[in-house]
Amino acid sequence: MTLGGCRKEEQAVKGVAQSAVNAERKAQKAAQAKATEMDQERAAFADIPLPTKSMYVDVHDPSAWQNPFVAVETDTLDLRITLADANPSSVGKGTLLRPAAARRQEMQIRPGDLAKALMALPPGAWRYGRVVAVAESPLAGKKEQPAVRRQVEATIQKLNDMGIVVEEWPAR
Repeated sequence: MTLGGCRKEEQAVKGVAQSAVNAERKAQKAAQAKATEMDQERAAFADIPLPTKSMYVDVHDPSAWQNPFVAVETDTLDLRITLADANPSSVGKGTLLRPAAARRQEMQIRPGDLAKALMALPPGAWRYGRVVAVAESPLAGKKEQPAVRRQVEATIQKLNDMGIVVEEWPAR
């Protein structure tokens, strides 16, 4: 009887050890998959040059910002982009025939889709280089501000992980 009891304990210990090994392997695979995903995201932005701060240091109005602009809400992100003018001529630029507002697009996305949305942008949407402006949404109420701030910090971390410089704008 004593021999049978020890054997059951040994089997239980082996089972626990095997479960720990399996959990560790699963965690390693998940970490490798995340690292691979992050590497792919960084590689997607490798063709976009590093930002030139002198090009945007004097831009103080969100409507004048020419790169992607992200307004952060509690559970969504408002992404605004301005596409490049397809006409290289300076004749008529900014007039009724070629308004800049016609090239501006806004979309609401989930925070998890930020990388996909930015990777889908054409190179002409990155006039200042690899930099994105981030600001708290002016529509957020006082009660929502802590949640919005946490979302801003998570968005900045995600952009930095992708190798994108962040220009944080103050809340309005």
